Amino acid sequence: MQTLQKLQKLKSSTLFYYSLTDMPVMMSIFPVMVFIPRFYASDVGVPLAVVGTYIFVTRVMDVFTDPLMGYISDHTRTRFGRRRPWVALATPIMMLAIYKLFMPPADADGVYMFVWMVALSVATTMMLIPYYAWGAELSTDYNERSKVTGWRAGAGVVGQLTAQLVPAMALLFFGLGGSATVLELVGIAMLVTMPVCVMLTLAKTPEPEQRISSVVPVMKGVKLMFTNGPFLRLVMAFMIGSIGLNITTPLYIFFVADVLGAEDQSIYMLSCFYITNLLTIPFWVWLSGQIGKHRAYLLSFIVIACAHPFYLLLGEGDFWWMLPVTIVTGFAAAGFSQAIPNSMKADVIDLDTLESGENRAALFFSAWSFAQKATASIGGAIAMFGLALWGFDAAPGAINGESEMFGLRFLFSTFPSVFFLIAAAIVWRYPITEDRHAEIRAALAARASQPAA
Repeated sequence: MQTLQKLQKLKSSTLFYYSLTDMPVMMSIFPVMVFIPRFYASDVGVPLAVVGTYIFVTRVMDVFTDPLMGYISDHTRTRFGRRRPWVALATPIMMLAIYKLFMPPADADGVYMFVWMVALSVATTMMLIPYYAWGAELSTDYNERSKVTGWRAGAGVVGQLTAQLVPAMALLFFGLGGSATVLELVGIAMLVTMPVCVMLTLAKTPEPEQRISSVVPVMKGVKLMFTNGPFLRLVMAFMIGSIGLNITTPLYIFFVADVLGAEDQSIYMLSCFYITNLLTIPFWVWLSGQIGKHRAYLLSFIVIACAHPFYLLLGEGDFWWMLPVTIVTGFAAAGFSQAIPNSMKADVIDLDTLESGENRAALFFSAWSFAQKATASIGGAIAMFGLALWGFDAAPGAINGESEMFGLRFLFSTFPSVFFLIAAAIVWRYPITEDRHAEIRAALAARASQPAA
């Protein structure tokens, strides 16, 4: 048994090379969530409600593309593996979509934004579902899976942090600021780093062979997935908590610019958030090994729910008073947004494999990807429609009164905590502990040792 445990341990080099691809992906996805809504509303002139509608419709399309990509990836058979070809194919499509969306021509409009958001969404689906499923298959160990997702989350945060530091340095040394400048600089950085990172992942990361004992029909497989109680509990907690976070994401620049009066400095605060996020991921990985993944996940929701309402106390000129709240929220987000839930997801896939006889990791990751995109669109739509309904005007030079400003402050600070607390309640009695996962793995090992019929 001890020998088997040693064989299962992944090298740090494998974890490093696997995680690299997440860096440019997250580098590009972050500005889409934070800067694109304000850029196309304020600089291009697309109405807030239209921006919210386009974001929402783009995500609705994922109802079809995500499960399809999951099924295709699970059933791809090539000499290069079933995950690698799709990651490679998605790369140039994603690069083109980022170039078009981040650096639009002078005559760009709402339709232009919608077309390239759809292209980016399809490319992201093609990239991330196989890539995340690949990570779930690298190890079968309960705690080592947290290391896999921790390394990947760390690389993703480095990408997000790079998306802050590049424009922050441009502002600090050259006086270049604003959403348009951020998008152009980050777009160029992503176009340079993505092919290098993806190539290293493809060349240096092994893809374990999967033994398929049966092939479950698509609809039966979907039904099995949605009778997986732990998966449903996990995905519901993730979705509801992420809606809260995604309400704040597009409102961040609005809050810093219009409430604090410091739009150009927003990049500094975002950098602090992601530095904190990056530095505290190892803590959450360690804590999940000490108290269990679901308890660590629960704690992260409670911390951010308690911290976020303090933003309501801030006003004009309070930019640096925002720092302590940002550090606490960055700390909490390191726990619930990446490392822990993705590790928990790999455990529920094992339960499905035991019940279905087939490793369908990509199908689960497609459902998760859809949940992630749906929450981004729902949270973004709530934020944009909420501002519009409150009468907030994002047009250049617009003057908003006390009521409109309170609406922005409330939507950004306090309203999201309702979602965080509901998510904490859902994950409270999550059933797959380390002991239960050991039982599942033992049953899978016993099945694998039996001769094929």
